[in-house]
Amino acid sequence: MNRKEFVKMCGILGIGIPVLGASTGCKKDKHPLKKVIIIGAGAGGLAAAYLLHQKGIDFELLEASTTYGGRMKISTDFADFPIPLGSEWIETDTGIFNEIVNDSSVQVNLTTIPDNPDRKFVNYSWFNFFEDYVVPSVSDKIRFGTIVDNINYQGDEVVVTTQNGQFTADRVIVAVPLKILQDGDITFLPTLPQAKQNAIASIRVWEGFKAFFEFTDNFYDDMQFTITPETDGEKWHYDAAYGQNSSKNILGLFVVGTPAVPYTSRSGDDLRDFILAELDGLYGGQATQKYVKHIVQNWDNEPFIKGGYITDHADYSKVAKLGESVQDKVYFAGGAYTDGEDWVSVHTAARSAKDAVDKMVD
Repeated sequence: MNRKEFVKMCGILGIGIPVLGASTGCKKDKHPLKKVIIIGAGAGGLAAAYLLHQKGIDFELLEASTTYGGRMKISTDFADFPIPLGSEWIETDTGIFNEIVNDSSVQVNLTTIPDNPDRKFVNYSWFNFFEDYVVPSVSDKIRFGTIVDNINYQGDEVVVTTQNGQFTADRVIVAVPLKILQDGDITFLPTLPQAKQNAIASIRVWEGFKAFFEFTDNFYDDMQFTITPETDGEKWHYDAAYGQNSSKNILGLFVVGTPAVPYTSRSGDDLRDFILAELDGLYGGQATQKYVKHIVQNWDNEPFIKGGYITDHADYSKVAKLGESVQDKVYFAGGAYTDGEDWVSVHTAARSAKDAVDKMVD
């Protein structure tokens, strides 16, 4: 049973999502919590750091790349509004903003619009939200260009070995994309419990690709393509300038899974011409005639991300296993590491961070 089927069933039956195990491996008495190492400065890692800051717990946030945000990445120079190269839609109600900020004294006033079945920001983005409300509290604790090789949690303290040296803390929060763990880029000592390893290995991470094409006028339609089987992925064309304070005509292309491979396997002019030819076939040759410029994001080529996100059709119990802590010392946060009720969106990443921090300080 996949996520959509499971959530639908629970709604029909009027029951809540079952509470699954909170930890794996042998549980030990907790070592006093004085410091936490967080690995990965995407939505989950930033949210965890922010909550630890609010609780007055010391932390360091290790980020392998040169910037924060992960798949919330945007372009600010392609159009007169932020172009979301990764996370774009708000897949829950707008109360999530106050939930993440977690401070009643802070007023969060953002403009959003319905974009069925979700919502979109207006001249704003998830990246901008974190930049404005979350990052200022944690920026001085982010260590950029810090690539983690090993996490040793066999002693009272956790030792994180990076290519720049070692960091020691009482707990660690792993907030890296699932592909990083699948490829063995980070090793664990002792090795993770077998059930955890099985979940990591068995869940498919969809390939991920987005592109934005500016044209002289709007000749295109929103279009969801039929993918067979549907478990292979998704593909959409949409009006990326919809609802924005902009006169630009920008078509967005969103593709994940097997349908993304024809795009992720191309680059440069070949990729541009491939997409224009596809659009020409749909719209009578207008795309090439009216083309202005484009920008692309191949998430498979990002060395510290390596793909899109885990399939919507994953087994919820395996997703829940990804989110479980190990020996109350190794915790996980991010869109892939949830309780199995929902996954892959920014709000689920933030909520998984809250779950990890709450369990850590209990």
